[in-house]
Amino acid sequence: MRELSILIPTFNDPCSTLVRNLHQQAEALGMTYEILVADDGSTQEKVLEENRSINALPHCQLIERGVNAGRASIRNFLAQQARYAWLLFIDSDMVVCRNDYLRKYASCDETPIVDGGVVIGACKPGNLRSLYEKAAESQHTPEERQLSPYRDFHTANFMIKRTLMLQQPFDERFKSYGYEDVLFGKAMEKASVPILHIDNPMSFEIFEENEHFVSKTEEGLRTLYEFRNELQGYSRLLDRIQTLPHTPIRCWHQLFGAIERRHLTSRRPSLWVFNLYKIGYFLNIASRN
Repeated sequence: MRELSILIPTFNDPCSTLVRNLHQQAEALGMTYEILVADDGSTQEKVLEENRSINALPHCQLIERGVNAGRASIRNFLAQQARYAWLLFIDSDMVVCRNDYLRKYASCDETPIVDGGVVIGACKPGNLRSLYEKAAESQHTPEERQLSPYRDFHTANFMIKRTLMLQQPFDERFKSYGYEDVLFGKAMEKASVPILHIDNPMSFEIFEENEHFVSKTEEGLRTLYEFRNELQGYSRLLDRIQTLPHTPIRCWHQLFGAIERRHLTSRRPSLWVFNLYKIGYFLNIASRN
């Protein structure tokens, strides 16, 4: 595999350093490549200004779309814009952590989808996202992911054949945050498309503040509820909720959810409280619908 389109969807994330590192590796390999960054309606002008420097690099382009179309739509757009047979999707908040990152992907051209995974950077004290990701890191090994290759598929760092991506695009009903990758994994299993999980990670080191992460989590839970029937069997949270007593947890959340949320946005958040809050929040959504 000597031709590769590296595709980076972004929203309010400065990613010029990521692009420069990928550009350097691609140039060293002497491969035919392009790096396309699609800005999905970023609202921070400072971020846009920094990312526009990407256009100065050979074979690199920033595409500014102006409006926010969502995580599914922006990936489909990038696949349509790409020129080459293989597509490498990377989230814009990832960090290159291996000098042979592109070389390893270049040798994986026998499986239509390859998931390289992520590693988690140093834990940031008091940061809920950092604590959450670090606690789940053991589930991100290629061996663990390969045990459930479709259920554990994620979009932060994966390569796919362009023809497959155009035939099986992401579901653009997913406008809000969360779970478009889970439904994509389900679609690949239904279509009997093999997914290979390998040890070729990007590093996750940029963690949003607690308030932002809790808000994103709530948005993801609303997405999960909206698509709960289609995601059944592919969401560990849905599986867990089925085994729990709904009424007492829902009542607890109605009484203490606001207190839990203040705790989660404080300087010393607890993962135990976070997990309880997520279940209560989801059940509270269900009770209103």
